[in-house]
Amino acid sequence: MTMKRQTRRHLTLLAAAALAFGGLTATAQAAPAAPAGGDPTLTDVYIWATDVNLRQQPSVSAPRLAVRSQYWLDAVCQTQGDTVTDPDVGTNNWWTAVQEFSGSDIAFVNNLYLRGGQKIEGVPDC
Repeated sequence: MTMKRQTRRHLTLLAAAALAFGGLTATAQAAPAAPAGGDPTLTDVYIWATDVNLRQQPSVSAPRLAVRSQYWLDAVCQTQGDTVTDPDVGTNNWWTAVQEFSGSDIAFVNNLYLRGGQKIEGVPDC
């Protein structure tokens, strides 16, 4: 098992334990406040995981454009693409097209790693 996968698994188990006991329910799901500077016409999305690939297309085989950890981005739109399965998180085929707050090329991130669920409310379809 890779170090990345072991770390993710341990963090998931810790979060599940905290939720099960109710002591950290609010903090386990909370993201830090979005920094200023994003496009006010776009929905801000938060990558809650670490070492998440941002790809050129909504496909696991598309070139990787960047890697981000616990990071805010502007969501442009979302579309269905390759199904991503992470044994510790779940399965999802929805991808969100994102850009940096300061502006950047568009990249896609699988919604498994974005706060908001399988399909993120407030983000239009592409």
